[in-house]
Amino acid sequence: MGTSTPPPPVHGVELTDDGLAQSLNKRHIRMIAVGGAIGVGLFLGAGGGIAKAGPALIGVYAITGVFIYIIMRALGELLIYRPVSGSFAEYAREFMGPAYGFITGWGYWTTWTVIGMAEITAAGIYVHFWFPSVPQYVTAFVVLVALVLLNLLKVGAFGEAEFWFASIKVVAILGLIVGGTLVAVFGIGDAGAASSFAHLWNHGGAAPHGWLAVLLAFQIVVFSYQGVELIGMTAAETKNRDTVLPKAINSIPWRVGIFYVGSLLVLLTLFPWTEFNAGESPFVKALTHIGLPAAGSVMNFVVLTSALSSCSSGLFSNGRLLKRLAADGVAPARFATLNKGHVPGAAILASGAAMMLGVLVNALVPDQAFVYISSVATLGAIWSWLVIIVCHMIYRRRVARGEVHESWFKLPFATPLSWLVIAFLAFVTVILGFDPDNRIALYALPVWAAALIGGYLYARPRIAAREAAAARRVSGSVTGPPAVAAVAGEETPARPAD
Repeated sequence: MGTSTPPPPVHGVELTDDGLAQSLNKRHIRMIAVGGAIGVGLFLGAGGGIAKAGPALIGVYAITGVFIYIIMRALGELLIYRPVSGSFAEYAREFMGPAYGFITGWGYWTTWTVIGMAEITAAGIYVHFWFPSVPQYVTAFVVLVALVLLNLLKVGAFGEAEFWFASIKVVAILGLIVGGTLVAVFGIGDAGAASSFAHLWNHGGAAPHGWLAVLLAFQIVVFSYQGVELIGMTAAETKNRDTVLPKAINSIPWRVGIFYVGSLLVLLTLFPWTEFNAGESPFVKALTHIGLPAAGSVMNFVVLTSALSSCSSGLFSNGRLLKRLAADGVAPARFATLNKGHVPGAAILASGAAMMLGVLVNALVPDQAFVYISSVATLGAIWSWLVIIVCHMIYRRRVARGEVHESWFKLPFATPLSWLVIAFLAFVTVILGFDPDNRIALYALPVWAAALIGGYLYARPRIAAREAAAARRVSGSVTGPPAVAAVAGEETPARPAD
């Protein structure tokens, strides 16, 4: 696909070829990457994970983290090859065909709509900590309206908000790890006196409910990592992306080690796994049990900001994705327009309106809302990550044939690792059917698939006409080797200096 000449800078801000402002800098991207990996799935979902799997949950987070890193390295290679605002939805169109581009684009938009519902659900649960009389759906409504208004501002405002949201989460988790370690090592208070590494294997063993329960916990953990791929959506609006994006992706292993494995290790050393329950944050409960109720309120504020951060990121992603779909002719044209802040205002408003369904879910089934929504979102995450891996495999084959240029940021041992990830994602999909609470995702799958396929069949004539017109433009304006023609007008990025 060819690219047009980028518009001239506006008020000193560089614009992408489709008018978006490149205003996200290094500290924004680093914290967005951190925020994407630390979300409500850890702060709230870990309680259910501990209750289900016991101390073995630590290993589940570590194993899943390895697969997440492989997926992100594959995505990083594609982002350096060709950064686009539609991220892997656009790669699906390029490498797998227009049908997969349509299904992936609208499927991912639907996924983040569902995740947004989960996040505003979590916000309602957290507010209950202070105001138990406030209905969940009221909090959900207020939160959603506020985040839509934030995303309608310039992208720099979103980046700045995400920077502080993520900073709060990082400081809080590091504080818990350091403080909890000191409490355990020096035997401070009742919690310190009762702390022990033996909690990891006492009280029924590392897997007190059996290893099937541990396998079922993979769904909770996969949902916890949902959002780490959002960094791909920021690529087009990032300054110095050839340097910033690889560094952010390469930081994933230590982030997983510290924020997931480290925090759970401290929690389960301080308290037996039996102290934690689904539906409540293990972080809030731990700090309260230590004897610092004020710290419990502070941590509740932290996990509330985590939910706000994730929902805001979902609105950011959905706005850009809906803009791309409109530009490709498979969404109403008005969603491709930008407001004065160079953000897709109409697309953001539409995405926020769709998330309003989460308010209805909270009003009808407040107790089951988080479980139902997170289960469906997990299936969306599995599809998105599968598309990334498949696109990467096809990209590598085209590189070998000299059809596209080669990215310098490569996934090592790409072929065996890609197949390993595909097997893992298939495994997680299968185990969804063994848990009654999560089985709703599989029930929703045929409806979701039928809607997406039906939408593509309806739009196929229009898509085919646009593809044919684009092919004629490329064949008529591009000459030279296949590798150059394949990226019509794009220069091969050089590896930045270390």
